[in-house]
Amino acid sequence: MISIYILTYNEELDIAACIESAMLSDDIIVVDSCSSDRTVEIANRYRVRVVEHAFESHGRQRTWMLENIQPKYDWVYILEADERMTPELFAECIAASKSNSQYIAYYVAERVMFMNSWIRRSTQYPRYQLRLFRHGKVWFSDYGHTEREVCDGATSFLKETYPHYTSGKGLSRWIDKHNRYSTDEARETVNQLQHGSVKWRDLFLGNSEVERRRALKDLSLRLPGRPIIRFIYMYFLLGGCLDGRAGFAWCTLQAFYEYLILLKVWEIKNMAPTHTEPKTLETLNKS
Repeated sequence: MISIYILTYNEELDIAACIESAMLSDDIIVVDSCSSDRTVEIANRYRVRVVEHAFESHGRQRTWMLENIQPKYDWVYILEADERMTPELFAECIAASKSNSQYIAYYVAERVMFMNSWIRRSTQYPRYQLRLFRHGKVWFSDYGHTEREVCDGATSFLKETYPHYTSGKGLSRWIDKHNRYSTDEARETVNQLQHGSVKWRDLFLGNSEVERRRALKDLSLRLPGRPIIRFIYMYFLLGGCLDGRAGFAWCTLQAFYEYLILLKVWEIKNMAPTHTEPKTLETLNKS
C-alpha cells in the first residue's frame, strides 16, 4: 500500500472527486492551505486526515508536509485537487513500491485536460512530474511559481498517466491563477538572467525528458519575442493545430501568459516600488 497526500486551496469543486479517485489507498492526507471555501468541510466527510497549514510557497508547503505529517506507509504519492488517481496508475505505483529496485522516486506523465479535451500535442506530452517516492528521500525547493524536487537517490518513470483538469473551475479561475503565477515567474526570470545559465549538454543530450525540458526552460528565458516564439513552437512545431479548438485556445493562453511574465519582468527592472506615507490628521489639516 502507499499513502497519498492531496494538496488543496479553495478546491470545493474538485476535492470530492479527487478524494474518491484516491480511495484505493487507506491512508489519504489532505493538506489544506487554509481555504476560505468549503474544501475542508467536504474533505471531512471522508475517512481521510485533514491538516491545515498556511501557504508560503509550493516548495515550502510540500517540504513542510513531508517533514511534519507522518504517512502510514514508506511510499507516498502527491496528488493535487485537480488531478485524479486511476486504478491502472495505482496498481503500477504498488508494483513499483514492491520492486526492491534501486529507485527511490518515480516520475509520472500528466494528460492535460482543457475545455473537455485532452491537449496531447501542444503540452509536450509526455511531460513528467515527480509523484511517487519513498518518504524521507525527496524534498522540494521553489522555482518560479512552482517547485523542483531534490532526490536522494536514483529515479525512474512509470508508464501509466494521470488526468489533470486544468480548467475544471472555469476560465476565469485559470486566468486569475496564472496572473498570480506570472508574478513568481517574472521574479525567477530576473534571478535566472542574473545568476543562472543554460545547461547546453542537458538541452541536447539530457538523460531524461525532465532534464531536457528544464534546459529548454532556461534557454527560453533568454530568447527575444518569447510569447510569439512560444505560440509558434506549441501550435505549429508541437502540433497544437491538430488539437482542435481547445488546442488553439490553449496555445493562445500560454502565449498570453508568457507576455504577462515579460511585462512583469520589465516592471521589476524599471519601476521602483512606491511607499506612500499614511495620511495623519496633522498632514490632512496642512493640506
